[in-house]
Order: sequence, then C-alpha cells, then structure tokens
Amino acid sequence: ATPAAAKRFSADPDVVSWGDDDAENPQNWGKMYRWTITAVVGFMTVNATFASSAPSAAVPLIAQEFGVSDEVATLTTSIYLVGYVFGPAFWGPGSEILGRRLVLILTMAAFGLATVGQALAPDIGVFLGTRALAGFFAVAPLVNGGGVVADIWDPHTRGIATTVFSTMIFLGPVLGPIVGGFIIPSPLGWRAVFWVVVAFAACSTLLALLVLPETHAPTLMAHKARRLRTLLPSHHARLYAPSERVVWTAQSLLDRTLLRPFKMLVVEPILLLVTIYISIVYGCLYSLFESVPLIFTTTRSFTPSQTGLTFLALGLGALLSALIDLDLVHRYPALLATWRGHPPPEKRLYGAMLAGPVFVGAIFSLGWTGYNPDVSWVVPALSLVFVGFSVSLVFNSFMTYLVDTYLVNTASAFAALTIVRSAVGAAFPLFILQLFRALGINIACTLIGAVGILLAPIPFVFFRYGARIRARSEFAPCLDLKIAKEIEMEKQAAALAGSGSV
Repeated sequence: ATPAAAKRFSADPDVVSWGDDDAENPQNWGKMYRWTITAVVGFMTVNATFASSAPSAAVPLIAQEFGVSDEVATLTTSIYLVGYVFGPAFWGPGSEILGRRLVLILTMAAFGLATVGQALAPDIGVFLGTRALAGFFAVAPLVNGGGVVADIWDPHTRGIATTVFSTMIFLGPVLGPIVGGFIIPSPLGWRAVFWVVVAFAACSTLLALLVLPETHAPTLMAHKARRLRTLLPSHHARLYAPSERVVWTAQSLLDRTLLRPFKMLVVEPILLLVTIYISIVYGCLYSLFESVPLIFTTTRSFTPSQTGLTFLALGLGALLSALIDLDLVHRYPALLATWRGHPPPEKRLYGAMLAGPVFVGAIFSLGWTGYNPDVSWVVPALSLVFVGFSVSLVFNSFMTYLVDTYLVNTASAFAALTIVRSAVGAAFPLFILQLFRALGINIACTLIGAVGILLAPIPFVFFRYGARIRARSEFAPCLDLKIAKEIEMEKQAAALAGSGSV
C-alpha cells in the first residue's frame, strides 16, 4: 500500500490489526516453531539449488545418450537457470497476493513432477523442456524464503535467520557436484541423480504440508477479518483487512506480479547495484562447476568422485562465513536499543565489505596455483575455501541488507534479484569453459578477479550513502530515518529544557 493508503487504513477503526502479544502475529509465535519454519524453507531452498548443479558431471553421458554435442548437453545447467529467470516474476509478487504457503506447496510439488520428466526423458527435447519447467517452479523458495524470514522474525533475530537461509542458497549448488560425482559414474547411471532430486522434492512438499503455516501478514489479516465477521457478525460486520479492499483488475494484477519487480529494479539504485554484484558472484560460482574439473581432473588427473569432493572446500568456506555473520549479529542488541528496534540496514554491510577483497584474492590464488600441476592440489583447494567464504558472505550480507531495507516488499525485491542473478548464472556455463581453455586457467581467473575489484567498493558506497538513497525510495519504509528524526527532536527539546532551567 502507498503511504497515504496506509495512513488511511490505520486511522479506520474498522480495520483489523494485531493486538498486543497477539498469538496470530507470526512474530509472536514460539521461537522453536519459527526456527522450524525457517529450517523447512531452508530445506526447500537446498533442494532447488542442489538440483541446479547435481547433473553437471553427467554432461558427457547425456550428450552420448541423446546423440548431441557437449555444447548442447551443457544446457543441462543453463536451461534450469533460465527457468529461474521467469519464475520469480510469478512466485514473488504472487505470494503477496495468494500467500506464501499455497505458492510454496504447489510449486514444490510441480517441481518434483517436472523432474520425473528428466529422469524418464526419451530425447533431448523432453529432457531440456522439463528441465526448464523444473527450474521455473523450483525458484519459488529462493524468492519467497526471504519474505518468510521477514514475516516471522524481529530485526534482531532476522539477521541470524537470513544468514541461515542465504547459506542454504549457497550450499545447494555445492552439494550437487559432490553427490553427483559419486552417483553418475556408478552402475546406477546419470538418471539416478534426477530420482534423488524427485525424492528430495517429495520430502520438501510433505514437510511444507505438515509444518509450514501461512506467514504473510496481509493474508493472515484477511483470514482474521473473515473469521471475526463469521463468528460475531453483530459486532464485526464492518471489520475488514486492507488487502480485502484491493480490487484486482487485469492491469493491476499484471503490475503487481510481472511489472513490479522490474520497476523496483529500475527505480531502486540499491536493488540494482546489489543485483549486479550478486549476479556476477553467482555467475562465478556456476563457472566453478566447469573450471574446477579443469583444475583437478584435467590438470591433476583426479577421478570425477575426487573432483566432486573438492567442492567440500566451498562448503567449508560457507560455514566459516556463517560464523562471521553470527558474530556480527551478536552485536545487534546494542544497536536495537539505540535505534528503538530498527537500526539502519547499512549496519548489515560489514560482511560484504570484508568479503569483496577476499573474493578477489581467492580467485587470483585459485587461478595462479590451479593452472600449474606442479603446485600441490591442496593450495587451489584452500583457495576454494576462501572463494566459498567470500561468495557466501556476500550473499548473507546483501540478502539481510535487502530484507531490512524493503521489509514487506522483500519478495518483490528478491524476485528482481533472482531473475537477473539466474540469467547471469545461466549464461556463464555457456562460455566459461571456452574462456578457460582459450585464455588458460590463470588468465581467465585474473579476468574474473579484475571484475571483482570493480565491484568491491559497492558495499562501502552503500555504507556511506545508503541512507540518503533510501530516503528517496518508493519501496523502502526507512523506519530508521524516522527514528533518527525523533531522537534528534528529543535531543533538541532536552537541550532547550536544559537551557531554560539555567
């Protein structure tokens, strides 16, 4: 709702609202229950991202079975991420209309069914078509997970919860090559990987059905209003929720579901620059699925299973980044007290400011130690730890920043981010192998590191100027700026009172 509409609703005594300590308010639910919800959404996210990378080692076998070139078979990863490009425009804003629970359950079930098509595909057309469809549905938890976190957590714990969620986004692609590296060369064959994904999706859907409640506040308000009108019509006949007064026309529905994420991307410089940064880092992550085999299999004669295990280094780096995030979050209570529950979102950027330079150094180290077979495999593997650390820390820091910046509009912001990020992730595997072969591992990594140098100042710029940028935003509530004005006015009033008493 616009600020004017929000003011009008808040002044209307017939508008349903949360009471003090209202048990229906998601942020008042039991802490263990909210952590369970966060874990379920994280599990669904791992499922979706695991499916993106698990078949990467099967590309030669897929090409052989379907009689296509390796370049066509490489679309196994890219076409899945193309589905990620189109899904967010529906599932992000759509969850703000239909509610989180319905969208997440239906999309995860559809994702599982589409993956069955890949496991049974008779030709490359069916395989790639169902692969794109699977990505289209699987992206829903990536888009809506941040919305669920914003729905159920207060600003203090929201940082920890967002760290958990964004780490899950990163761990899925890391686990994929490890599991696939063992299954694909085995007698089970490459199709078994997709049956594992199907089983994973079935578990996710069942968990969501049993555990996941509706968390979207406007949807819950509408449920509450309808229930009260039914139970006590004499007292609550005129009671309504703001979302019930919204009239959905074809144009307004199009604006909300398809155009709103793109509008935010155009008019919100914070969202645009964060999207560019994360998209490049995300593309680099997916480029590793092609370049790591060059470093370890081609250059050092590792088996596919051994090469898959090197991705554990990325996972270790992700876990280390989570520890850094948790340390930063533990410093938040003092900020919450000072800022009356709403510190500036820029306080979430310390992790990104650290991660940017580490990412550059790790990529340079990976390239210049990985290309030389005389250098022990341990050295590029350690470089992968720092790549995983920096990529995950960038994700965690910026995702939390976006949640704190856009709050109720988080799902639409994540939709825009996921669309662009997925498009870049889909493009990288199409050319990265040719780039590494043409330039060499060392020069190709140097090129990626140079891009990282250009991006590294972005969190520093936001830390310095983010508040000014948000003040002109149409979608950021900027509660910290309002509190800052209140604090300043109180200081001035106290100063005047002090001078008057002298």
